[in-house]
Amino acid sequence: MRYRSTRGGFSGVTSSEAIKMGIAPDGGLFVPEDDVTVDLKFIENLVSDNYRQRAEKILSFFLTDFDRAELEECVKKAYGNNFSSPEVTPLVHLHEHLHMLELWHGPTCAFKDMALQILPHFMVKAIKKTGENSKIVILTATSGDTGKAALEGFADVDGTYIIVFYPNGGVSEIQRLQMVTQTGKNTNVIAVNGNFDDTQSGVKKIFNDKNICDKIQDKGFRFSSANSINWGRLVPQIVYYFSAYADLLKDKIIEPGEKINFVVPTGNFGNILAAWYAMKMGLPVNRLICASNENNILTDFIITGTYDRRREFHKTLSPSMDILISSNLERLLFELGGKDAGLIRGYMNDLNEKGYYTVNKTIKGKIQEIFWGGYSSDNETLACIRSVYKDYGYVLDTHTAVAMDVYDKYVIYSGDLTQTVIVSTASPFKFSGSVAKALFGDETEGLDEFGLLRLLSEKTGWEIPKGLKDLDRKEILHKTVCEKDEMGDVVLNILNS
Repeated sequence: MRYRSTRGGFSGVTSSEAIKMGIAPDGGLFVPEDDVTVDLKFIENLVSDNYRQRAEKILSFFLTDFDRAELEECVKKAYGNNFSSPEVTPLVHLHEHLHMLELWHGPTCAFKDMALQILPHFMVKAIKKTGENSKIVILTATSGDTGKAALEGFADVDGTYIIVFYPNGGVSEIQRLQMVTQTGKNTNVIAVNGNFDDTQSGVKKIFNDKNICDKIQDKGFRFSSANSINWGRLVPQIVYYFSAYADLLKDKIIEPGEKINFVVPTGNFGNILAAWYAMKMGLPVNRLICASNENNILTDFIITGTYDRRREFHKTLSPSMDILISSNLERLLFELGGKDAGLIRGYMNDLNEKGYYTVNKTIKGKIQEIFWGGYSSDNETLACIRSVYKDYGYVLDTHTAVAMDVYDKYVIYSGDLTQTVIVSTASPFKFSGSVAKALFGDETEGLDEFGLLRLLSEKTGWEIPKGLKDLDRKEILHKTVCEKDEMGDVVLNILNS
């Protein structure tokens, strides 16, 4: 399998090169040059496999310059005792039509662990395979969860440095503490005075700044990314959609070939894009339901075909989705637009220069055939957390609650009772403040975020995840704050020290 850039400047790139580079030098994103298809027999055979075996099989289609022994090693290191569930991604049946795919049993209690526990192992092997002599600098913007998951994955990995930028005041206190207490001689965490889009745009600008790239190259470094713009981040996410389907087959909830829905809370579009790639490969999917918070740019895009970031930015109770520039959408547009790089360059130029673009009728029609978009306000999110706990005794985090609320709206709109999997992206304890207040109201008065964590555990009987216990007692190791136009200088200072 070879890879090409969505903007046309690079093609014939191996998976190792694509993973090592992260973003293509022309500013585009790497996508597979060839389609991968599987038949129903392949999917049925996954039923008897565990998650690790399923991962090896699916990854082998895309990472063809990794042999099976190498993939087995990467998978084994990624999904082991660091996950609290032996199933890795357990599927919880909420009612006869609805199922929760829990992706938050990794070390940082969020779905980003599914990719970021394996990406460092891909990266180390890619560096060796390509004869790279430079040290790789992982440069990442985070809206909360990617940062900690990347730090956890890359900490003290030989031949790498990791620099994480996050919006100052734009992540939860638990997310912030998870990052700023991170150990590791190669880890760096910086708060940026701005929102996530400022932070993400700043990282992209550094990637494309020839002066900075030349300076770090002279010192023996080169940039790569751990954001979902890196194909090595996105491809592991395809696995859990197949795994969920196999588990539904295993539990005799569906018949082989029966189509199901997935509901995915998303801001950057990477998680739901992985579901689309699974569907493209042959996974029987009826609808992909895209759930947004009040930053509902993706909902508007699915409905109108116009992507318009000229709008108010909202800080919500689901901060990992507080995004107005959904980077991975570029990959979908390339795939649905006939793999026309010129078309993509035009859309991305319009977005940069005008703040919006409108896709053609063909692409719009294909998107609406596959995707349904909806959004949830903060008040609706909190109400959903309360109602699901009351009805099922199940505790949702704020992001998964957005997905649940949007699913309810979808059913009311469509009447569709197809078997549906909601992708649960974070432990409720990562957002204990909002969740506890939603469930227990006045009892939360006067409690800090860690008091709320303990209250949530005591009242629900759910155990506080290991990665969040005693977080408030750890030493703050990263204290740097910068302006959004100082990010490049901060990177140079770190690598010069």
